[in-house]
This record gives sequence, structure tokens and C-alpha cells, in this order.
Amino acid sequence: MNKYINLLTAIGLLVAPFAQASTVTVSGSTSVAHLMEVLAENFQKITTHSVEVQSTGSSAGIQAAINGTSMIGMSSRNINENELNDTTKAIVIAHDGIAAAVNNANPVQDLTQEQISKIYRGEIKNWREVGGESRPIVVVTREAGSGTRGAFEEIMKLQRTINGHKVSAITPKAHVGSGNGMIKTIVANNPYAIGYISLGSVDNSLRAIKVNGVIASDQNIATGQYQITRPFILLVNNKPHQNAQDFIDFIISNDGQRIVAEQGYSPTK
Repeated sequence: MNKYINLLTAIGLLVAPFAQASTVTVSGSTSVAHLMEVLAENFQKITTHSVEVQSTGSSAGIQAAINGTSMIGMSSRNINENELNDTTKAIVIAHDGIAAAVNNANPVQDLTQEQISKIYRGEIKNWREVGGESRPIVVVTREAGSGTRGAFEEIMKLQRTINGHKVSAITPKAHVGSGNGMIKTIVANNPYAIGYISLGSVDNSLRAIKVNGVIASDQNIATGQYQITRPFILLVNNKPHQNAQDFIDFIISNDGQRIVAEQGYSPTK
């Protein structure tokens, strides 16, 4: 009898870790991570599953989903065909604007896309050239591998081709910040800086300027008037772990999409 009980106990110990392995692992874009953390918090209130979100950058998140080190990868840029394989699929969960942001003390209210591109190429170097004070423009950009940077470069035509490879056309004199938070800190503390961040990350510490006369807002993104936008994408296995699928189902549900809208992003439905 004791042997029988001991055998059951041993089996129970072996099975327990698998029964408890309910953590949904998510990694990737720092921009998407902000939204995913809020979605995870709400999801955990209605389920026994836990969700772990890590900000590692879009490229790293895509790779993590493909090699299986994360159940879900996050990207804030379009996924290239060569980054996908037959075992993975992409799911768009929201649309986000990329805001061109300046210090609150900067008098410039509006720039054209062409002006912004020229600023980032280093062709426009002084604020007086675009209606501001006679001060040098401090250009601030995201780090290489950032989904926000990749989307911004693509939309603003800030890429050039060298030997068949696309490379950044952003001035090498630009200050580099890792993550929306660092970009916000640099711009908020420098009256002559310009940066770009996720629209959902804009707060009263800095100001999103109009682009082509259009305010960066959810409504203008939805109508197509504000054109500096990109998708928020999740990359998952075609046959995801059930816990990951439950989380995804919640995100694309009416409740999940309501949270997306409340956080300042454009829902997919």
C-alpha cells in the first residue's frame, strides 16, 4: 500500500510542473509592450494564467516567436517575408500613430512630412528654417532594430540602398535613445530636440506636432488623414499553446479591443 501511495506521489510530482506551467511568455517591441502589459493585467483578472511581458525590441521578438523561446512575439513594424516561416502566423491587434514630438517650449506647431524627413537626413539643421527660433535642431532617433524606427524610416523614406541592402538615411549625428521612455526624456529636457514615439506614449511632458496640418489622433488615424501609422502585430505559432491562444482570443475580443481604444490606440474592430 505504501509503495502504491509513493508511486502516486511520484507521478504527481512529475505532472505538477506541467499543470502549473500556465505562464504566457511574450517578448518584443517596447511600443507594443506598453499595451500588452495593460491587456495582460486585465486578462489575469479573469483567468488562472499569468502573463510575462518583456521589452526586447521588434526584431528580437519576431525571432523569439520563431525559435520558440517566447509563446508570443511583438512587433511594431510590418514583418518581412524572410522573417516568417511555415510554422508561424502574424495577427494585427491594433494600429498606432508615430508622433513627431518636440519640447513643450518649442513654438513650432506644424511640419510637413518632407520637412521632417529633411530634418532626419540632416538637410534641415536649424529651427528657423521651419518657422522656429534660430537654434540648431537636436535630432533624436530610436536604436537600430527598433520596430518604431523601422516603421518611421519606411514611411518617411529614410532608407537608401547600398550594394543591394537597405540602410538607414538618418543623420549619423542623431542622438540615439532606447525605447519610448528614453526618447521622451531627451526631448522633454531639451527645448531644441525632436523625436518620434508611439502616439499612445505621448503625455504632457512633451508635445506631438501636427504633420501636414493634421493632428496625430486616433480619429485621424482611423480616417486615414494622419499617415504616419504602423500596425501592432503579434507573431505566434500556427498551433500555439492553449494558454497563449486564450490570451490572443481575449486581445481580439470586444473587451480586449475596448482596452486597446482606452489606451489611445486604434482597434482593429
